[in-house]
Amino acid sequence: MQIPDQRLFPDPSFVGQDVDLDGYRFEATDFTRAYAQGRTFLECTLVGCDLSEAFLDGSRWSRCTWERLHGAGISLVEASLHDVVIDRCRLGAVSALGSHWRGVTVRGGKIDFLNLRGATLKNVTFEDCVLIEFDLQEATVDTVRFDGCRLVEPEFGRGRYNTLDLAGAELVSPHGVAGLRGARVSRLQLIDLGPVLAAEAGIEVTEG
Repeated sequence: MQIPDQRLFPDPSFVGQDVDLDGYRFEATDFTRAYAQGRTFLECTLVGCDLSEAFLDGSRWSRCTWERLHGAGISLVEASLHDVVIDRCRLGAVSALGSHWRGVTVRGGKIDFLNLRGATLKNVTFEDCVLIEFDLQEATVDTVRFDGCRLVEPEFGRGRYNTLDLAGAELVSPHGVAGLRGARVSRLQLIDLGPVLAAEAGIEVTEG
């Protein structure tokens, strides 16, 4: 949906942009190998853009929407996402180590290899999406929930998980569940996680 007063970004490719951007709409803009380290995007909308190998380390996104984006090899190390909607995106190999997410909603789509190790997440919601090898180790989490999501081989552990709500997710072959102190799971999930918890705690379970 077009946000009032947004200007259409005039170029088909995002190349050599060394200024902060406020109130732009990017439609099918090619961000391939774009270098936008430390840039600020305020009230911007990206629709159908290619983010392949985009270098966005330390970038700041506030009140932005990412819609139907695609691409792999995206670097968001120490980036900041505040009041951002990520809608029906298909992304792969997203490195977001040490990033800061606040008021973010990830809705639909699929993300392969989302690395949030050491990140800080507050008031973040994942809805109806698929996350493959999602890494949340050493992260600081405050009120994060997964609704209708499928998490395949997620990695947990050594983080601070304050109100990490996994009850609405399907967990497939999770790792590091012994370190999920502070997280919330359903009773059925707890039954499924029992063998994993026992193995990680070094407990041998017998049939007798």
